[in-house]
Amino acid sequence: MAEKPVLSRSSVTECEGVSELEGGADHRPSNGKTRWYKQTFDPAVAKHPERDAAFITGSSTPVDPLYTREDLADRNLSYDTDIGYPGEFPYTRGIHPSGYRGKLWTMRQFAGFGTAEDSNERYLRLLEMGQTGLSVAFHHPTLVGRDSDELIARGEVGKQGVAIDSLADMETLFDQIPLEQVTTSMTINHPACVLLCMYVAAGQKKGIAPRDLAGTIQNDVLKEFIAQKTFVFPPLPAMRIMGDVIEWCTAEMPRWNWVSVSGYHIREAGSTAAQELAFTLRDGMEYVQAGLDRGLDIDSFAPRLSFFFIAHNDLFEEVAKYRAARKLWARYMRDRYGAKSPRSWWIRFHTQTAGSTLLDRQPRNNVMRVTLQALAAVMGGTQSLHTNALDETIALPTEENALIALRTQQVIAHESGVANTVDPLGGSYYIESLTADIEEEAEEIFTKIDELGGMVSAIDNGYPQREIQEAAYQYQKEIEQNQRIIVGQNDFLGEMGEPVNYLYIDDTVEEKQVERLAALRRRRDAAEVERTLEAVRCAAGSDVNLMPAILEAVHAYATVGEICGAMRDVFGEYHEQPIF
Repeated sequence: MAEKPVLSRSSVTECEGVSELEGGADHRPSNGKTRWYKQTFDPAVAKHPERDAAFITGSSTPVDPLYTREDLADRNLSYDTDIGYPGEFPYTRGIHPSGYRGKLWTMRQFAGFGTAEDSNERYLRLLEMGQTGLSVAFHHPTLVGRDSDELIARGEVGKQGVAIDSLADMETLFDQIPLEQVTTSMTINHPACVLLCMYVAAGQKKGIAPRDLAGTIQNDVLKEFIAQKTFVFPPLPAMRIMGDVIEWCTAEMPRWNWVSVSGYHIREAGSTAAQELAFTLRDGMEYVQAGLDRGLDIDSFAPRLSFFFIAHNDLFEEVAKYRAARKLWARYMRDRYGAKSPRSWWIRFHTQTAGSTLLDRQPRNNVMRVTLQALAAVMGGTQSLHTNALDETIALPTEENALIALRTQQVIAHESGVANTVDPLGGSYYIESLTADIEEEAEEIFTKIDELGGMVSAIDNGYPQREIQEAAYQYQKEIEQNQRIIVGQNDFLGEMGEPVNYLYIDDTVEEKQVERLAALRRRRDAAEVERTLEAVRCAAGSDVNLMPAILEAVHAYATVGEICGAMRDVFGEYHEQPIF
């Protein structure tokens, strides 16, 4: 074992729990925990036994009754090199020195339903209510690169998000919204190159240059094969398109985040916290390598890479996950990829509360779940946050419930006191132990993926998919065996309570959207559309950057389905193989 690092005397007043690891006679770890178990804990438990419960984290890791300096001593933690100060490497305690004392996180509610007009009305009201950023939820046909009038889209139009088929829809979606003043996040992956061009074109129609647009496109193509499954193209073409987006955004959109590497969907698929973290960061590393392979300087594009994590129910484990993420990313970007700029070392992330934890039984309990999850995200130092509405387990949220979700963030920000200091749980024996546990487990997963030849090879091998399936099975088994209590699901059932009014998207939305699309096809220049689509095919079949050709097709009012179809002609379409 390597010699234990010595903490500086200045560390003592900063982090009492960790500072007691300092070398020297006055600060040696003692056997106090062993004594406490024997003399105090065991006799007490003999008289009053512990509850009949599984004391485990949200990821099924056993939790000790008590954490002390002894738990940290074995890890050789140094305050300066492992924990440090906010705004300084390794950023365990946050990337900004003042935390939320200078600026609160962006309150960005995910929204989109029905037609572009419907969603535009919701966006305008959310901005009036104090929301500070927009986040677009697209309906399923758009997510898989299809148009609303295709047979495969029947019954799905506008149901789970907004129907966007062309630039005309994008213009309507952002009508009366000053795109140069708001930041917009768009949750779209394989067709991200097309939707980004539509957003750029909508801005150009308003006289706004691409360089003046700020926001994020999710564009996390690898995660789709692992978890969400809204894929279009096979892995290698998908990564080629990713490289084109990185290259183009670096040159044309300096304020735009060209990817939001998403752990959210990985966790929703059933992963543990450490798996969510490890697979997400490793996807991010693959995208960094894609930029390097284009000959780009890492510090020219890495600062615009962002992340998207979940906030699950176990508050302490989630806080530890975010802290471990900052530390790991900073170290890998500096030491593995040679980034020189601190901005390249920063991990900037959006967080969304966990949709899979919401229940349709006793749905008002979901408000408490979301509040705890949001609190974890804030105490973990998120830069942006979406809080789910109580009805989102069944449908898109009503305006009233969306407002309650937004007000939850505002109460936490202005009434709870948790935004007053940076990393408020830092120095806790338990939090520091959890942070180290998650970091170590993530490192083991990185090693496995490297042995498999990288993330694309690991996906082809089925490694992340199998790991997530096993974790999901373990979690469900704990619920069914009552080792894990879920209020309203396997205990405390009670009554359903007063019914909740849900938002219902009827089939007239599909009829309107199909009619709108037919009218667009009649009035546009069909020859110009076909010319631009052929240019997309030509670019896809060569090594030139696809983005200029896609942008030209978008301006000609070619549709999402047509542009993705042109690329499918060249790249093919991905069909998943079962993983056992």
